[in-house]
Amino acid sequence: MALKASRRGAVAPFHAMEVLRAANARAAAGARVLHLEVGEPAAGAPAAAREAARRAVESGRAGYTEALGLPALRARIARHYEERHGVSVDPARVAITVGASGAFILAFLAAFDPGDRVALAEPGYPAYRNILGALGVEAVTLAAGAAEGFQPTPETLSAAAPLDGVVVASPANPTGAMLDASALAALADWSRDAGARLISDEIYHGISYGVRESSVLEHDPRAVAINSFSKYFAMTGWRLGWMVVPEDLIGAVERLAQNLFISAPAPAQHAALAALDCRNELDSLVAGYARNRRVLLERLPRAGFRLPAPADGAFYIYADIGDLAADSRALCAAMLADCGVAATPGIDFDRRRGHRFVRFSFAGSESDTSEAAARLAAAYGDR
Repeated sequence: MALKASRRGAVAPFHAMEVLRAANARAAAGARVLHLEVGEPAAGAPAAAREAARRAVESGRAGYTEALGLPALRARIARHYEERHGVSVDPARVAITVGASGAFILAFLAAFDPGDRVALAEPGYPAYRNILGALGVEAVTLAAGAAEGFQPTPETLSAAAPLDGVVVASPANPTGAMLDASALAALADWSRDAGARLISDEIYHGISYGVRESSVLEHDPRAVAINSFSKYFAMTGWRLGWMVVPEDLIGAVERLAQNLFISAPAPAQHAALAALDCRNELDSLVAGYARNRRVLLERLPRAGFRLPAPADGAFYIYADIGDLAADSRALCAAMLADCGVAATPGIDFDRRRGHRFVRFSFAGSESDTSEAAARLAAAYGDR
């Protein structure tokens, strides 16, 4: 008799990681591969963060921390919101998590029950809907294009009601689309009036190009704000994130964290405490992303890629491939095979229209980004 397997594992794969595996295999065979498929800063953690982790390990401070994290780190993150957003946050509401991924698991478990309905924009980060689905929560995807600014709106939310929750991201992956203060306030107002929990993915805060980032905490103290040390702080493999949780959820989040994770990695927490004071070094990385962005915005259209998404923040360009191919997965395979350029097919981010789109990450080095643009122009015609 066959043994039972849970339906929770029947989630879609993350195609960006499949492309990464194929790209790594090609590189291992001796080919030069330019990685524009994953959102990983090339520079790595700030020097002070690496040194803080070393000191923590050598001094024996690498064991368990409290489930919600080091008190000093939680207090420093609370101060971060005062400095950056003018919002007073009680450190007791800050939870340190195993990456932003851990924060989403905790937030969804604490806020929603099986059968609840949670809205999110499509295109969007696929793990939102896949985690919700694994937990038995219905992910209600809202088609968002240029007319909606690639973001949810009160009108699209009303059309999908009733809802128990709303997930927003600004800057968003894969489009770089942002919600200004008035747009985020409107979503907060709608969610409050509808009795829907608002969860805001803010992991790309610090990476924007002439547009101010607004935190959901400026508009709704009952919302959940999630952030990470992976993107702006360039600490992807350290697996550390955080969340600011309203008072009615913090007890549940702590109990869930105790049982699911015990605590986030202690060396990474000591490193993060130092990273929060490395703004000059980190802002110089953002200046490099801005230069990469300019290169791709200028050169991708000449190679036949149309650019309907704004790319106002994060480090992605979401390109329409309709003039080049009908299948984004096939085109990504061809770009890797023919040009040595790895990119992510849009089917990761939009199940209905993603076959027409490809996501390029420009978080790598300036030399690799320029070379990738040149290779694409040579392969697809400089138009």
